[in-house]
Amino acid sequence: MDTHIITITFRDCATRYGLSEADVREFVELGLLHPATSTPNALEEEPDHLARLARLHHELGLSKDSLEVVLAMRQRMQQLQQELQLQQARVRQLERFLRGSAPLLDIDLL
Repeated sequence: MDTHIITITFRDCATRYGLSEADVREFVELGLLHPATSTPNALEEEPDHLARLARLHHELGLSKDSLEVVLAMRQRMQQLQQELQLQQARVRQLERFLRGSAPLLDIDLL
């Protein structure tokens, strides 16, 4: 899965995603958004993450503390899904090997 990172100023982020600049700054302080290293008062972030954060904050009315919990749970769920895919690939490979139809390969590179 390719990630597309954009650099966007706090003001542009506030305008595009319906957040106040104060909210954007607070999200940076909480570690929910990543400040740009090369541009002051800017973010380096995935547009999908920004939209998700704004939606959770506005449409669902989640507090900033709740946002942190929800986003951490989402990240953990994605990690578990990746681990599940790896384990399923290992099982398929083992089944093919036991049936004698394929060599056993190291698939840790998935």
